[in-house]
Amino acid sequence: MATSEVELRRRWSAGQACHGLWSLLPGPVTGEVLARTGPDFVVVDLQHGALGEAGLPGVAAAVTAAGSVPLVRTRSPAFADVGRPLDLGARGVVVPNVRDAAHAREVVAACRYAPAGSRSIGRLSGGADQPLVVVMVESATALDDLDAVLAVEGLDGVYVGPGDLSLSLGLTGDERRGELRGVLSSIVARARAAGVPVGVHAYSGEEAAGYAAEGATIVTVAVDAVALGEAVTHHLGVARGRSGPDRP
Repeated sequence: MATSEVELRRRWSAGQACHGLWSLLPGPVTGEVLARTGPDFVVVDLQHGALGEAGLPGVAAAVTAAGSVPLVRTRSPAFADVGRPLDLGARGVVVPNVRDAAHAREVVAACRYAPAGSRSIGRLSGGADQPLVVVMVESATALDDLDAVLAVEGLDGVYVGPGDLSLSLGLTGDERRGELRGVLSSIVARARAAGVPVGVHAYSGEEAAGYAAEGATIVTVAVDAVALGEAVTHHLGVARGRSGPDRP
């Protein structure tokens, strides 16, 4: 397990795969349970998850106490939305909807104090002075500008959102899955060639292992809400004498 954002940055930069969990469910108990399973990091999702900002300090503290690194997917790439989780205990941010390299530079600046950036000083206990900054590649515009994004100074990594990227590229549906997978592989390869840590959002250990084998170092293994549903479905099926998904 990684124990700090400094250790995560070092391992990512060295090309070592770090395994994390993605959290949509609220509450410090959820954070502690996830962190105790042994991930290097836990990403708390403020964009699509059920947790609100007021609950973030407790979750971040629980994840840290259990030995993992709390990161946050921000609600948006806006200046306040990027900076506020850092005041509430996050050790880094994963920022969605970043359009291009210029936008990525704005995000990095929002995470760095002057003179390196424009981050505002908060008076809460806060998170890291040098937080991890990861931007999401999930649109055609970001993909078109990928080489410039990868060259942004101060960026710690890029993280691909396959769902939104598939919509933006028009690669939805099972018949386009192979084409989308090729795009994802090319992003991983280009990031590795540029020396930038890269991850692709995954929903299972098998899927995550495939991306890691291609060189991804920001490796999301599972999403808590999805994994919970799958586990309960499995146990219900076993109890009712069925091996597949079951309905009451």
